[in-house]
Amino acid sequence: MLRVFTIAALVLPLAIDTFVLGTALGVAGIAKQERLRTSLVLTAFEAGMPLVGFVAGAVIGGAIGQLADYFAAAVLGGTGAWMLRPGSGEEGEAEHGVRVLASARGWAVVLLGLSISVDELAVGFGVGLLRLPLLLLVGVIAAQAFFAAQLGMRLGSHIATRARRAAGKVAGALLLLAALLVIAEKLVAA
Repeated sequence: MLRVFTIAALVLPLAIDTFVLGTALGVAGIAKQERLRTSLVLTAFEAGMPLVGFVAGAVIGGAIGQLADYFAAAVLGGTGAWMLRPGSGEEGEAEHGVRVLASARGWAVVLLGLSISVDELAVGFGVGLLRLPLLLLVGVIAAQAFFAAQLGMRLGSHIATRARRAAGKVAGALLLLAALLVIAEKLVAA
């Protein structure tokens, strides 16, 4: 049962983070005709980066054995703490990147996609260490990324910057919760 909560605690912060990014795009004035393309780009990176992280996590998890769950908790907790750091989500930090993403083409899209999906890489790494079901997780991450981006872009012009920043902090706190759930699951199983 804790596995279900762990998976939810891993996916929910990503959905919030994608929604926040989508709202920033909406505030930046992304054109209606660009919403689908942008959502698909975000979905590709948000679903692809956990795969890369998973492979790395599975390899390292196999090498460190019993310590893998604790290492996963440290990676997830560290990512959550990074998202909660002072100055995270300040005005201009995300907005600049999303304005560039909205008009980017070719390799610029790839580079921007990589830069905005680092947290998905960390989650994939944790998933690999924890040996969670990869295909299920990637499917759920892809679905949430598409819908959260679409919803965020549509509502973006109506959501205040302050609320967007607060949502980013909630995402960081949820990753810290995921780290605690991993540790709790390990202790209960022992």
